[in-house]
Amino acid sequence: MPVPRERAHDHGHTTIAGDVVAKIAGVAAREISGVHDFGTGPARAFGAFKGRLGAEDGVTRGIAVEVGERQAAVDIDLVVDYGVAIPDLAAAVRDHVITAVGQMCGLEVTEVNVAVDDVYLPGQDQSSGAREGARVQ
Repeated sequence: MPVPRERAHDHGHTTIAGDVVAKIAGVAAREISGVHDFGTGPARAFGAFKGRLGAEDGVTRGIAVEVGERQAAVDIDLVVDYGVAIPDLAAAVRDHVITAVGQMCGLEVTEVNVAVDDVYLPGQDQSSGAREGARVQ
């Protein structure tokens, strides 16, 4: 996990933890239409399992950050909705994350790497649930 970022001022220090930057990046990316979910397949499966147990699904799943003294780099693994232009979506996510992190943390975001790990197909959840239900009965 990245070391918390500290900024020296005349009247004290401000520390911004990497988890804070990751949450801001995660929320900003979720605000873009066409982003369906985050994380690789195993991370999403673990998140679904935690959700069934009543644990909160973390806003930082699929988000990794490196935070320096004045700069940050963000890696995002995401699932896109079917029919979305992936290059346009990646550019919109990148721009929104850079703006949000810059405004809220005062960091220069040097890069936002977007990895598209899956495409969500309409009806995907219902069809898999129906198959599972048929096996149980």
